[in-house]
Amino acid sequence: MENCLSTAISSSSSSSSSPFSIFSIQGASSNVGRNFTKSCMHTQLLSCQLPKPFLQLNGRPKYLLNQRRLAYLYSGTYKGPIISAQNQGWDLGRFLKTLYFFNGPPSPDKIVKFIIEKLSGPSPEESEKKMETTGYVLVVGATGGVGRRVVDNLRKKRLPVKALVRNEEKARKMLGPDIELIVGDITKASTLPSEYFKGVRKVINAASVIIGPKEGDTPDRAKYSQGVKFFEPEVKGDSPEMVEYIGMKNLINAVRESVGLQTGKLLFGFEDQISKELDWGALDDVVMGGVSESTFQIDRTGGENGKPTGLFKGIVSTANNGGFSSTRTKNFSSPADLSAYDGLELRLKGDGRRYKLIVCTSTDWDTVGYTASFDTVVGQWQSIRLPFSTLRPIFRARTVSDAQPFDPSNVVSFQLMFSKFEYDGKLNPTFVEGPFELPLSSIKAYMKDPITPRFVHVSSAGVTRPDRPGIDLTKQPPAVRLNKELGFVLTFKLKGEDLLRESGIPYAIVRPCALTEEPAGADLVFDQGDNITGKISREEIALICIAALESPYACDKTFEVKSVVPFSEPFTVDPENPPPEKDYNIYFQTLKDGITGKESLEQSAVAV
Repeated sequence: MENCLSTAISSSSSSSSSPFSIFSIQGASSNVGRNFTKSCMHTQLLSCQLPKPFLQLNGRPKYLLNQRRLAYLYSGTYKGPIISAQNQGWDLGRFLKTLYFFNGPPSPDKIVKFIIEKLSGPSPEESEKKMETTGYVLVVGATGGVGRRVVDNLRKKRLPVKALVRNEEKARKMLGPDIELIVGDITKASTLPSEYFKGVRKVINAASVIIGPKEGDTPDRAKYSQGVKFFEPEVKGDSPEMVEYIGMKNLINAVRESVGLQTGKLLFGFEDQISKELDWGALDDVVMGGVSESTFQIDRTGGENGKPTGLFKGIVSTANNGGFSSTRTKNFSSPADLSAYDGLELRLKGDGRRYKLIVCTSTDWDTVGYTASFDTVVGQWQSIRLPFSTLRPIFRARTVSDAQPFDPSNVVSFQLMFSKFEYDGKLNPTFVEGPFELPLSSIKAYMKDPITPRFVHVSSAGVTRPDRPGIDLTKQPPAVRLNKELGFVLTFKLKGEDLLRESGIPYAIVRPCALTEEPAGADLVFDQGDNITGKISREEIALICIAALESPYACDKTFEVKSVVPFSEPFTVDPENPPPEKDYNIYFQTLKDGITGKESLEQSAVAV
């Protein structure tokens, strides 16, 4: 059965009269088990007589073949010819061992119950879970000047949005009763458990330390809206270190699994200094009466450049209507959520044969397996990408047309297979009986190209200037001049930026100049290196952040932005003749990698 038990039942298996046709039957229907009565399957199952040895090697009996197989599976390469005979004996011990590995102690009662359930049980789709809504954009700092505009514009675009807020009552009044809220505080990691962010795929962080006038503001915050230059400022509430640095660290840790890493997620194998091993077990055609054998080992020096690798190897035979070997992991202790990614990448050394990868989303071991075949090149290490969109729902070697879509948020096991059969009665054109081996150094989830930002952060122009040598502070904005007096606000903003740049999350960092309440629409200046001063509309920043989420040109870029309108001139928009919508990609395309403004700080440090 092309499923998570041991995929690859042929299209003809449905006609088998064997009780064991519920297991993975390759090729024509198996004769094994036809003489088992219900009573034999129960208390007498362990004592049923099996036929005499059936598989010969150069005229020698089966026990010699078993010795050769054992030697091949656990040491060198077996090269002798295999002569298969149909309708012969069945290794009951291996069958029970397989059940034990995946399902625990195989008592006769348990085996009979399993068989009866599968013979008369429900269709496989009944065990499938419904897909949950995913793809949310999380807005952090959603009740602030930029954050609430981000929320409004996301809703106008009919994009699913959630807001992370500290005060639920305030957020409801400001954002409306229908907004989905996550109540938490970025300065307190305990309020941000990762399960809160399941389904979040992108983040716009507009949270910022609060700075206001020492003597207080007007009810409509007129002083604050005028900008820092018009009042004597002080930090209100949590310190810049807690908000801009500790808060960023907590937020990154909370959403990392949900939004994903640009380098992918290692699920099995050995990569750089990271390793992740899984518990693999053989799941061969013995479960339906065949005699193929396989194993999965860790070879500590057999990988690329002498590094460790997994090794799937065995001997495959079509005797007893078999014809497949496979290895499958035990169910993961908790399902892997791969929703942030687009597919699975296998790093392996090919042998010219076609194999299958089966991904299971159900803990049942006889259910639909989401399957993809892949071809390999002889003697070459290669990376094979299998997009989630290409995984086919297969049950007992047949495509299940009405199966639930593949759910990447609930992956529970992997299976590798070398099989005589493809799907729906088709044959594997590369299938050859005999020994095989497939070194597999890693399985990881990947993001497809082009990668776009998953985390857009609103920082501030000027973050590198307080410590920049030779700068004339009298010509700098108040926040730069008063950095120390304001709790080193720009210093900690820069530290927070660095955390995001080092996180592995695809990002964009937007550094606005002085923020205003003016409407969006003015012509813009994008720059890098942290040198410009000026003003920019909060509404414009909100639109830039949303556009950055969809632009590969913005990915991993840090940039400043201002409008061309000087401080001395107010910017207004004629409602009857509004400016055209901007194509922000035109601006993003001018950005370069690796420019943050820290270059001048590093150069001065080297000079000293």
